[in-house]
Amino acid sequence: MAACGLDFGTSNTTLGHLGAAGPQLVPLEDRHVTIPSAIFFEPNREPVIGRAATDAYVQGIPGRMMRSLKSVLGSGLIEETTPVGRGRIRFRDVIGRYLAAVKARAEDAAGASFDTVVHGRPVHFVDGDAAGDRRAEETLRAIAEGIGFRHVSFQYEPIAAALDHERSVTREEIALIADIGGGTSDFSIVRLSPERHARAERADDILANDGVRIGGTDFDRVLSLGTVMPLLGLGSPMRRPELSVPNAYFHDLATWSSINRLYNARTLREIAEIFRDGARPELIARLRTVIELERGHSLAIAVEGAKIAASDGGASEIDLGWVEPGLSAAIDRAALVAHTAMLAARISERVGRCLAQAGLRAEAIDALFLTGGSTGLPHVRAGLTACLPGARVVAGDTFGSVGIGLTIEAIRRAA
Repeated sequence: MAACGLDFGTSNTTLGHLGAAGPQLVPLEDRHVTIPSAIFFEPNREPVIGRAATDAYVQGIPGRMMRSLKSVLGSGLIEETTPVGRGRIRFRDVIGRYLAAVKARAEDAAGASFDTVVHGRPVHFVDGDAAGDRRAEETLRAIAEGIGFRHVSFQYEPIAAALDHERSVTREEIALIADIGGGTSDFSIVRLSPERHARAERADDILANDGVRIGGTDFDRVLSLGTVMPLLGLGSPMRRPELSVPNAYFHDLATWSSINRLYNARTLREIAEIFRDGARPELIARLRTVIELERGHSLAIAVEGAKIAASDGGASEIDLGWVEPGLSAAIDRAALVAHTAMLAARISERVGRCLAQAGLRAEAIDALFLTGGSTGLPHVRAGLTACLPGARVVAGDTFGSVGIGLTIEAIRRAA
């Protein structure tokens, strides 16, 4: 039996263990050490996870796609059920099925059985709700125990990233760790050094922890609401004066974890009524097509791809010809920044809160360590570096730093 570190992320998951060369991540999908946090249920078959789940959905295989599973932790959705084939399954059981498959793959690749896990967790699963935060952790603990882990403990994800960064530190420094992932943005201020790295107890070295439930999927949602959903009727008027089309459908369709809630007969009946009473029925017809075809994830995947392209300085034309011939949506860097600037600003505000919690001025921070996929968004990165103009900027392994740090912690706790 062995210990592992598990980074179950909103967008991607990694699992690490003690290998021949030290802490290392285990291949979870072909040669990839990262696997998307996605699962696809095909009728009368075992579910598939990761890239294979997305491929099955894109190929049009009948079934149910779910992604951004971690987002439901701490929300009322966790105990709700979603249709799968002819039955229904709780969201917590969906997470269990996904993590059980990850665990089995990792054990097969590592040639070891894992009974001990250090689970990563955000600083706040739920903003401003301590009780909800505790429930989210306990839910994740119960899921981990349910899939075969006998010993389950947790570590904040930015602290884990700090442990990875500390391996390259040559002298004592104070670092602000920014882990901007798919679902949350988490920060820690930590005192690091080669000598401290060998210590088992590091509580005194953690000077501050803070976070906010904003991540890459929120950028996807806001970008979708600003550029794609108006083409499907968001903000369009009803025939009755001063009334607009209800916006709840569009918010669900733009939110990874809520898309499947729309796939039911009641929603289609409601949309039929809006089509009848709306002043722009041709737009509502597009919305109806997306839901009838259960293609909400196709929209989300396209928006996410356009976001990434815009982050790299390019522009994307999202082809919506499958909704209506000739229909498309354009997204470039300017549109990305315009629609998501407020999110980026809210993330940067947490740096000041973290400094205040630690009782430090910005000049005291020697290094700004960046990890998580959303640190690739230029305006997010610019906002963070502007808060700490004198700090050395260190780019960590975008998707692997937290997993390696959790593995370091798991090895330490198991010793």
